[in-house]
Amino acid sequence: MMNQSRLSELVAGGEGSRVEFKRDDCHADDIAKEMSALLNLEGGAILLGVEDDGQVSGLIRTRKDAEEWVMNIARNNLQPAIIPVWTLITAEEGKMVGVIELPADSPGKPYKAKRGGSWVTYSRVGSTSREATREEEGRLYQASKLVRYEIKGVPDTGFDSFDLDRIRTYFGDILKRQSPSRSDMENWRKLLCNSDLLVESGGNLQASAAGLLLFGKNPNRRLPQAGVTAVAFAGTGKDYNTVDEERIRGPLASLLSRRGAVQDKGVIDLAIDFVQRNMGSTAWLESGRRRRKKAFPPDAVREAVVNAVVHRDYAREGTDIEVSLYDDRLEVISPGRLPNGVTVEKMKEGVVRVARNELLKEILRDYGYVEHYGMGVRHRIIESMRNHNGTEPDLIEEDHRFIVRLWKVK
Repeated sequence: MMNQSRLSELVAGGEGSRVEFKRDDCHADDIAKEMSALLNLEGGAILLGVEDDGQVSGLIRTRKDAEEWVMNIARNNLQPAIIPVWTLITAEEGKMVGVIELPADSPGKPYKAKRGGSWVTYSRVGSTSREATREEEGRLYQASKLVRYEIKGVPDTGFDSFDLDRIRTYFGDILKRQSPSRSDMENWRKLLCNSDLLVESGGNLQASAAGLLLFGKNPNRRLPQAGVTAVAFAGTGKDYNTVDEERIRGPLASLLSRRGAVQDKGVIDLAIDFVQRNMGSTAWLESGRRRRKKAFPPDAVREAVVNAVVHRDYAREGTDIEVSLYDDRLEVISPGRLPNGVTVEKMKEGVVRVARNELLKEILRDYGYVEHYGMGVRHRIIESMRNHNGTEPDLIEEDHRFIVRLWKVK
């Protein structure tokens, strides 16, 4: 609840990713710009009547005029229009400050602000609001589920971009369904279109991003961000002298034989293998006998890697998933913030039912990589680590990435 005490905290904390100071004599376009940027990140507050340096200058307009002015901006200078929470607070200095509160989970992203005769999407970077790049705007559309990146066509790809052996294995051996003969290309194309693995774009059939990630012959040729950079360091920080490192490329899932044996490992299993061979072990004496076990439980490692692959923001180009092993911990870093509606608290409770990449999630679930009830983080990471060595894993959301950190016990 906004009150004088809370206002004082916000002023003392200065401008940041969720707080903006504005003089009362600023232009309407400036307020619309800040509204757009804050709404497109995670909401926040605009303090009207506070200088950039935190000095409270107070409202110039009357109380009624100030509220009406702000509401008109929110209705006429913002697309889609919103109704912000408006509160008048008397600051400690005795001057009035108007507080414009903007919700964190706004469904209308991207929000555009009027600038002259055009509409512009703004993004928030630290305490600065700036015009969003094309990539950033695309991610906002994706966040609002107006555009799903995973089922967009990838330019310069087509049916020939797929590894047909992997596709036949998926439909025939994993799904146990009747599929076309190897030579029946027309019906294969129909099946892949109906499964969103092929999509029509500009009159041509293109491999979707998900199709290429899962079944492509060379996914990274057109999606260079679709891989894992794995590094093992000797100490507790990054260093040029590494113990082991590998750039992992290829389809996400492994190619299996009809009996379920792995014939060609995919990115997920190769990343897990990297961790297993570099994680080390812990040893202790028990009843005079030396005992030893791996530093991390297999379930926790597997879930951390799978979550990164399923939930990462593939629209964020030029950035791999990072798997980093240190002397005291494992970090799995996934590019992009958590999808809309997903929080760390919900992940810990096991109540997450949504994914940024629904098609990837469903197909990897068919392979057995993903749990059916959204309990993977709670059971396979948190509880596994507690049972294994008594530590609490860190789940950290930052501006442009999500980190899972597992701790060793020496």
